Amino acid sequence: MATHHEQTAHKHGEMDIRAQEKTFAGFIRAATWVCIISAAVLIFMALANS
Repeated sequence: MATHHEQTAHKHGEMDIRAQEKTFAGFIRAATWVCIISAAVLIFMALANS
């Protein structure tokens, strides 16, 4: 059987999420650059008849 874990009082909106927001912004920035570079490579390949 699963043991019962002690629960702490959680108050919505009190957690510091700056690190998560910074990480997410970096992920979105990296994903955007990957998409741009991929599109540029595909366009180059189409123009070069690869």
